[in-house]
Amino acid sequence: MLPESFHIVLCQPVIPQNTGSIARLCACTGAVLHLIHPLGFQVDAAAVKRAGLDYWPHVDIREHVSWGKFLETENPARDRLFLFSKCATTSFVEANLKPPTYLVLGNETQGLPEPLWEEYRDRFFKIPMRTHLVRSLNLSQAAAVVLYEGLRQEGFTRT
Repeated sequence: MLPESFHIVLCQPVIPQNTGSIARLCACTGAVLHLIHPLGFQVDAAAVKRAGLDYWPHVDIREHVSWGKFLETENPARDRLFLFSKCATTSFVEANLKPPTYLVLGNETQGLPEPLWEEYRDRFFKIPMRTHLVRSLNLSQAAAVVLYEGLRQEGFTRT
């Protein structure tokens, strides 16, 4: 198992296929997957399992009943939290994603809750889009983009 360098934190995800795909991403990269409740599905749901294929045994999944419990349990340093939203103004490429890093993404329909915006406004980043044709990337695509940027900054090596 890889050291706990990168963490993907999904805040109240609602689409099981995205969570399954992100679990597969975590298995591929050694990232820890955090699921902040409430979830829009059961973690053992067939759609989640199908999207993660047979990689589930290789994923460190940690469930938290709330954002507060996540902070209490994991105790991440504030400057290691990176929150992502299409409404942010700073590009993710400007973020220093050196580990330990917690990449926090909101759910597919509402993004991150307003209290997180109020508390962490200076920690929000966006993935710039070149056209106006779509609202945003798919959640699993966004997770992959920012995680691989962090791995690149770390000096990505295959273990």
